[in-house]
Amino acid sequence: MEEKKLIKQCKRGSREAFNELVLRYQDQVVNFSYSMLSNREDAYDAAQEIFIKVYKNIGTFEEKSSFVTWLYKICSNVCKDLLRKRQVRSNVISIDTGDYDEDRMDIEDTRYTPEGALEQSEAQKRVRMALSLIKAEYREIITYCDIQQKSYEEAAAILQCPVGTVKSRLNRARMALKQRLEDQDSESV
Repeated sequence: MEEKKLIKQCKRGSREAFNELVLRYQDQVVNFSYSMLSNREDAYDAAQEIFIKVYKNIGTFEEKSSFVTWLYKICSNVCKDLLRKRQVRSNVISIDTGDYDEDRMDIEDTRYTPEGALEQSEAQKRVRMALSLIKAEYREIITYCDIQQKSYEEAAAILQCPVGTVKSRLNRARMALKQRLEDQDSESV
C-alpha cells in the first residue's frame, strides 16, 4: 500500500495500517538507534519508544515533509534523550578492566571467512567504541550520512538546518572520530 494512504489510515486509527508502517521501518529505526546508542538492548527499547511516539503523534504529522524525515526526527530526539539519561548514570566502559560486554560491541557477519570476520569485528568494535566517545551531535550526523547513507539534503531536512551546516558538522564529526581512533591506536601501542 502507498505510504500516504497508510498514514491517512493511521490518522483514522487503523492499527493494521500502523503495523504496516512499523514493519516497513522497524529495521531502519533499530539500526539508527543502535548507531546512536551502541547497545542492542537500548536500540530495541528506543525503537519501541519511537513507535509509541509515532502512534500517539501521527495525528500531528502535517505531511509538509516526508514521513521518513518526521520519523528520523523522532528517532533522533528519543536517542538524544536516552544518551542524556545515560550520561547522568555515567556509563563509562574500560577495556582494561574487562568490565564490558563483548557481545554488545560485536556485530556478527557470516559473509566472510572466520579470519575476515574476526578482523571486521575488531574494526567495528574500534569504530563503535570511538563513536560512543564523540559528541552526540557528531554521532548523529555520522549515523545519518555515513551509516544510514542519507544525502546531505535528507540529513538537513531531518535536522532542520541548512545543507552547509550538515556538511561542516559532518566534517567536524569525521575529524573527531578520526582523532578518537588515533587515540585508541596510540593507547594500544
